[in-house]
Amino acid sequence: MSQTVAQMRPGEIAVISGFSDDELSVKLMEMGCLPGGSIRFNFAAPFGDPVCVSVAGYDLSLRLEEAASISILN
Repeated sequence: MSQTVAQMRPGEIAVISGFSDDELSVKLMEMGCLPGGSIRFNFAAPFGDPVCVSVAGYDLSLRLEEAASISILN
């Protein structure tokens, strides 16, 4: 089982390795979440959803289910 963006901690940086949801992966790649690219976990909202990450030079807000579909390597 690989680690996902949803399991990252604030300040952590990782490399995107792939996606677990083919349909959602198209949307995520259009937003700049490309395999091989780095992703930085900035913070989670007070109840843990959504989360804010930095990817492709900008901040992106993702729902927890979206973050959980992004596999990472650290």
